[in-house]
Amino acid sequence: MKTFDKQAARATTLADPRWVAVRARDAHADGSFFYSVRSTGVYCRPSCAARPARPENVAFHATAAAAERAGFRPCKRCRPDRPSLAEQHAALVTTACRTIEQAETEPTLEQLAKPSGLSPFHFHRVFKAVTGVTPKQYATAHRSRRVRNELERSHSVTEAIFDAGYNASSRFYESAGEVLGMTPSSYRAGGADSEIRFAIGECSLGSILVAQSERGVCAILLGDDPDALARDLQDRFPKARLIGGDRNYEKLVAQVVGFVEAPAIGLDLPLDVRGTAFQQRVWRALREIPAGSTASYSEIARRIGSPTATRAVAQACASNMLAVAIPCHRVVRNDGGLSGYRWGVPRKRALLDREAQA
Repeated sequence: MKTFDKQAARATTLADPRWVAVRARDAHADGSFFYSVRSTGVYCRPSCAARPARPENVAFHATAAAAERAGFRPCKRCRPDRPSLAEQHAALVTTACRTIEQAETEPTLEQLAKPSGLSPFHFHRVFKAVTGVTPKQYATAHRSRRVRNELERSHSVTEAIFDAGYNASSRFYESAGEVLGMTPSSYRAGGADSEIRFAIGECSLGSILVAQSERGVCAILLGDDPDALARDLQDRFPKARLIGGDRNYEKLVAQVVGFVEAPAIGLDLPLDVRGTAFQQRVWRALREIPAGSTASYSEIARRIGSPTATRAVAQACASNMLAVAIPCHRVVRNDGGLSGYRWGVPRKRALLDREAQA
């Protein structure tokens, strides 16, 4: 019969990074593993609020089924054999999102909260924590997507607006600029009535394209291939009139290039920023990061009031079309490491190095 080596078991547990999550009762680790306690015969979630077990009595399991096969029973406090609170909330919010998407008109907060059994106030908090936006912001973003799709296939602009769920065309026109970046008729024509001036220059980071609509600078793109940058812009507005910048416009490009080379000079330009409500919140937070400083994705999520939306923050950074003007290069991993940058990690490192030296 194999004897229990208390010291070896203790050393094994203390060396396992999962022990840190157990000691911290880290709810983010729930579902990624379970731990059992030899002295009590139960297994728990990492976030279990029970009194901490001695490390020599702890073993780790990949799944609840694995813990039960090893002879342990589920803890009656954290109920590891049932969906976690986070999973329950995610399921409730998923149902609410489908309700919003399938409704002819925007559901009220009370209507969305009722199936969940939560109060409207509590449901509102849960929805925002899971998605990063409020139910109303989600509904607005969904209708914006619908109206873009409807404009491409409907016989008239009015038909598209009503088919997208707006009960009055005036309500849509009030926000059309933010939703589409142009009038509905122009968008329906693929930007046929809009003009976008652009020019491509060179800087120490490669080629740079600067494009400007009537509302302001709408794209600052970096890359190695000037033709690829122009195609990227053309794909965004296939029927817009793309006009090569004249000598005066090229001064604007020079101003952007100057900022790339010497961040300390600042960049004060009108911007045409287009995105969902959540993206707009993230991008505003990015512009508040001082030059020479960085913030983690999770820190940005906390700043915008959505601490669990770290992945959505990263996606918003990746959707940014305004390099340097919206400084997504200042966002790093929690450990300070550099990761995903739309225009390449080497450019991200170069921009941060320049700002640190400014």
